[in-house]
Amino acid sequence: MSRYRVTLRRTSVEIVTADNPYQAAIVASDLFGEGVEVADVRPAVGRAASNATKSAAKNTGKKAVKKVAKKRRPMSPEARAKLAKNLVKARAARARNLKAAKKTNKKTAAKKR
Repeated sequence: MSRYRVTLRRTSVEIVTADNPYQAAIVASDLFGEGVEVADVRPAVGRAASNATKSAAKNTGKKAVKKVAKKRRPMSPEARAKLAKNLVKARAARARNLKAAKKTNKKTAAKKR
């Protein structure tokens, strides 16, 4: 038997086991009694998609509002230069640490021989 994901018009998604999608819809609708409308039936493979906000918006009759990324404040040239200088220092320190780590590995390898 296959598993099917059945979306009902009740802000819920049920995963049921049935022979075909039609039987899956019947089994899922019987779980909630009469008056339940089946919105979608598809094979239950992978993770269940979260669509609670979409279906809640459909039920209330309002459209789902798309979130817009918050705009950043423009940086002053001085602040941008300061950040760039810090980045250069951080890269130099990282390179210095890597070089030092390689040296210590060579010394310990030579001592072990």
